[in-house]
Amino acid sequence: MPKTVQALLEDIRLLGEEQFQVVEAVRELVKKTIKPLSEEVKYGGILFSSGVAFGGVFAYKEHISVEFSHGAKIKDEAGFLEGTGKGRRHIKLRNLGELSAKKLAKYFPLALAAAKGGA
Repeated sequence: MPKTVQALLEDIRLLGEEQFQVVEAVRELVKKTIKPLSEEVKYGGILFSSGVAFGGVFAYKEHISVEFSHGAKIKDEAGFLEGTGKGRRHIKLRNLGELSAKKLAKYFPLALAAAKGGA
């Protein structure tokens, strides 16, 4: 039986309260930015989609990774995207303050556009 988002969040909270708070803040930011939005647990994280999958959030011991499925297509004027693979890019978050410091909200519409074939 697939894990629910709520069950994964409970596991993340066991990893650490700060990781949990950052993941929840990322989820709220995506919900405010992208409508309609659906979430599902896949690959050990929470994947976001709006007609097409465009990214996700994954919790690790030292950081939270916000992944963009077609991030290589995003014009990254702010310079916060990391990764050198063929398609994906990510932004690492170590605390709540980095959500605004790394201009995370600006990346979600770009990630969705990239996933839909634009950028």
